Amino acid sequence: MSGVRASALPLAGVERFRADLTAILGRPFADGEILALAVSGGADSMAMLALGHAAFPDRVIAATVDHGMRAAAADEAAMVATWCAGVGVPHATLAADRVIGPSDIQAGARAMRYDLLEAWATGAGATLLATAHHADDQAETFLMRAARGSGPAGLAGIRAHRALGRISLIRPLLGWRRAALRALVEQAGIPFVDDPSNRDERFERVRVRQLLATEPWLDPIQLANAAAHAAEVDGALADLADRLWHHHATVDEDMVRIALPEVPRELRRRVARRAIVRVRSTAAIDRPVFDMASNIESLLDALEAGKSATQGGVLAAAKRGIWHFRPAPPRR
Repeated sequence: MSGVRASALPLAGVERFRADLTAILGRPFADGEILALAVSGGADSMAMLALGHAAFPDRVIAATVDHGMRAAAADEAAMVATWCAGVGVPHATLAADRVIGPSDIQAGARAMRYDLLEAWATGAGATLLATAHHADDQAETFLMRAARGSGPAGLAGIRAHRALGRISLIRPLLGWRRAALRALVEQAGIPFVDDPSNRDERFERVRVRQLLATEPWLDPIQLANAAAHAAEVDGALADLADRLWHHHATVDEDMVRIALPEVPRELRRRVARRAIVRVRSTAAIDRPVFDMASNIESLLDALEAGKSATQGGVLAAAKRGIWHFRPAPPRR
């Protein structure tokens, strides 16, 4: 494969990619930084690979994860590696390091993929890891989470920028449409593959994608904009919850006490989740699973009624208007 194919990209597209990356970071991509790219071999990620290589020559690296779930995956990774070799982009194929159970294949594969990519990117000296999520992905995520009754954090969908272990995970294509990315690689003669799982109706995302394709009034760009608005709201609420925590929470080893003023339930929810996470971290509690998205409605109901409840291995109790959180005693 020749580097000419990357140079066949429209200059406006390359400049747009560079500007989008700068906007996400809030600063120019610094000299000496390395941008790691997660490239599956699909049209979206191959477009990102070509754009990244054209925008920041000699400053990008790429990796493809072989989940070990499809026979064709090795050939797809080899295709990406061959193209990268032709344009001088260092490439690694990351093999699955665990067996993914059948109960939730997509979630399990996603968790493993990010673990592998974070370790690879960090080891290679990269400061940023980019994935090729785009506006259509964002619209699908928004609809799926709206159907589940998600709040602002869930409706915010795919974040443009967040921490992933020791590096930053970024999505520079969130303003791009799937069709535009596919057209870009087709016109530049860049190879890509179509993952058959993207047509498997067993997966919720595929069914939502088909809905968007058949209902033109559901505009992916507007849905992505709605997700961006939800992200702004979520950020504002997170800031308020932070202030409440710093002013009203007392942390004493593995005990947390909170004397909250009258605030909306969403803020109480966030502060309570933070208290649970803090106690679990201090007491090294890792079972059952709990995170900042876990449902704690029954626990909140108990606290607001002056009662106690246990969740995530943490006992929460309300005493004279003060919430107390500590490790739950062992079961008899």
